[in-house]
Amino acid sequence: MPESNTKPEYFVGVDLGGTKIAAGVFDAKRVLLGSAKFSTKPQRGADAVIERIARCVNDAVDECDISFKNVRGIGIGAPGVIDEESGRVLFAPNLDWKDVPLKKALEKQLDVPVAVENDCNLAALGVFAHELRGKPRHLLGIFLGTGIGGGIIIDGQVYGGSGRGAGEIGHMVLQTDGPKCACGSNGCFESLASRTAIFKRIFAAVKDGQKTVLTDMLGDDLKDLRSGDLRRAIRRNDKLVESIVQEAAEHTGRAVASLMNVLNPDVVALGGGIIEALESEVMPTIIKVAREHVMPGLFKGCEIIASGLGDHAGLIGGAVLARRMAK
Repeated sequence: MPESNTKPEYFVGVDLGGTKIAAGVFDAKRVLLGSAKFSTKPQRGADAVIERIARCVNDAVDECDISFKNVRGIGIGAPGVIDEESGRVLFAPNLDWKDVPLKKALEKQLDVPVAVENDCNLAALGVFAHELRGKPRHLLGIFLGTGIGGGIIIDGQVYGGSGRGAGEIGHMVLQTDGPKCACGSNGCFESLASRTAIFKRIFAAVKDGQKTVLTDMLGDDLKDLRSGDLRRAIRRNDKLVESIVQEAAEHTGRAVASLMNVLNPDVVALGGGIIEALESEVMPTIIKVAREHVMPGLFKGCEIIASGLGDHAGLIGGAVLARRMAK
């Protein structure tokens, strides 16, 4: 048989965060071939971070033993407000970036087409295209970690709104007299149900003299507390941690119901570190509370799921974006 002249095609997904940069190399069937991680070091400035992104991509490609000439495109998810057309990061507070030409700078360094999108939008795209095989028309992604972000898919396409800022669901106000949020408002979803919010409540309770097995596990200062520790505490019948986690799950359920009322999606997919660590502890409560608060009739036909992609959701979404760009 004659050899095929078709060159293999590869796509790179990048997840840029305030603490780490991750890059994954995928083939045309979205099989992950290799990956690399770097610390972000945003205090060094935008130029240094962009150089680190380029190095991370190069390391991921090198890990796969493939030629960089066969990389057709790179899709990168960045936190904050993105101008998708120009690929500029207009505002990313976790990076202290304002109006950074990420696409242009990376294309100059790597000589490969680059597409830039909000990180949660890309995670939602990864869930939609890969995990759910593009079957639902409309999907809402909610990602609970250090903060809370969202991604909206309408008719199979990322919905960014008029200023490309749609999906900032972490800043829906759920409790007007609630705790202060980093955005300046009170009672935002993020200030009530993120990992940061849960940890703050635990720290305050311990300072107030309440008992938790976490102090036996980690010491009184709880400085090494992680999401997985919450699961271990609950399984050791820690009533304080269970109560705080369940309250966060109830807030999440009410937020899900409100968003279902507005968007009427086919699927609500929840992800992020909190869901990854505490899926069995929080998902039943989230679904129950959402069902109790959604408008009659709107729950029918809508599925609420926990995504199984974990940290790979954003990388896969980046690869999907890169391939769409390359077509």
